[in-house]
Amino acid sequence: MRLVFALLLTLPLCGQDAAVRAVLTEQTAAWNRGDLDAFAATYENSPQITFFGKSLNRGYADVLARYKKTYGTPESMGQLRFEIVESRPLGNDHALVLGKFFLTRSKAGGGDATGQFTLVLRKTKQGWKIVHDHTSS
Repeated sequence: MRLVFALLLTLPLCGQDAAVRAVLTEQTAAWNRGDLDAFAATYENSPQITFFGKSLNRGYADVLARYKKTYGTPESMGQLRFEIVESRPLGNDHALVLGKFFLTRSKAGGGDATGQFTLVLRKTKQGWKIVHDHTSS
């Protein structure tokens, strides 16, 4: 009986993992078709979100501007692939994702790049959205 109860408690979290992974699939597809606006739409449109890489960016507009400045051309965007190392729930409406990114670009576009990321996502009325992104290469 305890096993059945434990399995019933984890079912929503299994769905959470799939929904969170779908956000990264959506991001990758948007990036690889050169659509930074759709890529950024996976972030919560809020002044409270943060992106921490070489510098700290706060708020949706700042995060989007950073992406457009850094990756404003198809050459600089290249092709993106993620490898999810770990995805775990932080309750029913937050999740943590640890992963690696692989960016394949021409030399003129900046060359290939790889690194790690940590994402915190929150379940919103619009679906799962990234509220914090820490990426390093």
